[in-house]
Amino acid sequence: MKRSAYLAFGTIAALCASGIAAPATAAWEPVRPVEFIIPAGTGGGADQMARTIQGIVTKHNLMKQPLVVINKSGGAGGEGFLDVKGSGGNPHKIIITLSNLFTTPLATGIPFSWKDLTPVAMLALDEFVLWVNADKPYKTVKDYVDAVKAAPAGSIKMGGTGSKQEDQIITVAVEKATGARFTYIPYKGGGEVAVQLVGNHVDSTVNNPIEAVAQWRGGKLRPLCVFDAQRMAYDEPIADGKAWKDIPTCKSEGLDMEYLMLRGIFMSPRATKDQVEYYVELFKKVRATPEWQEFMKSGAFNTTFLTGADYAKWVEVEDKRHQVLMKDAGFLAPGN
Repeated sequence: MKRSAYLAFGTIAALCASGIAAPATAAWEPVRPVEFIIPAGTGGGADQMARTIQGIVTKHNLMKQPLVVINKSGGAGGEGFLDVKGSGGNPHKIIITLSNLFTTPLATGIPFSWKDLTPVAMLALDEFVLWVNADKPYKTVKDYVDAVKAAPAGSIKMGGTGSKQEDQIITVAVEKATGARFTYIPYKGGGEVAVQLVGNHVDSTVNNPIEAVAQWRGGKLRPLCVFDAQRMAYDEPIADGKAWKDIPTCKSEGLDMEYLMLRGIFMSPRATKDQVEYYVELFKKVRATPEWQEFMKSGAFNTTFLTGADYAKWVEVEDKRHQVLMKDAGFLAPGN
């Protein structure tokens, strides 16, 4: 065995000395279509981002194999998470995550943790905005809060995506900050939430910018504040001469709550370093395109990008924070 190894080494050395390169190990790449799982319904922020990525990959020919988008929203996204968890060793399946990566297992008790997956990259962080119908008289957070406080308990309806997830966590925080009591109405996705607010079927929402920007631009909705520590940076006017940067922070308006949502990518368990690196490089290419830059601007995203240990550490911290938030809201499933 040793003699064979020495002979092999000698052969490689001889090839290099003669100027002939030894064959390199080919970097991994998909050999069949890649399933891109969305653990949420159609029309919402995760769905829009995944389909934007699919379009960019196709337009710029960034993959040799097709990227196939599949919505698996059952069980607050648990269907999608369990699908990818159960696909260990399959590098042809990736999932885009939102904060239900944390909230769904905590609220439902399904046998899943983010640690069951392989972290790839944080693509961005999504903001949350307090929205009202533009026909309502509320022009400021104070106007809104005063009206909520004056209304009978439970008579004000807050619409949001899913139950015991991000939107309802923020709703509970608003209740605690104001002393008011909402009736929370869950919907399947942010697109439907925006439509329900336009139709006055709910009184307010805490939708992401990308999920309500069309209705704001159309003069149907009004943003009151953003649940972030600082204002959004985008200065291009959207409606009535106002831009995202003109929306005050909720904290500065008396609603002491900050919440940003993950838009990140994970792979199935047991992914190799080469497989992870392939997707990291793919998403770097996606982020460099003008289409991605426009998408980030239109949705007023926080464009933070993380990979490797930095990404895993961020996810770990957020997982612990959500355990506290869910416990404070009374949303934990028995045993959690």
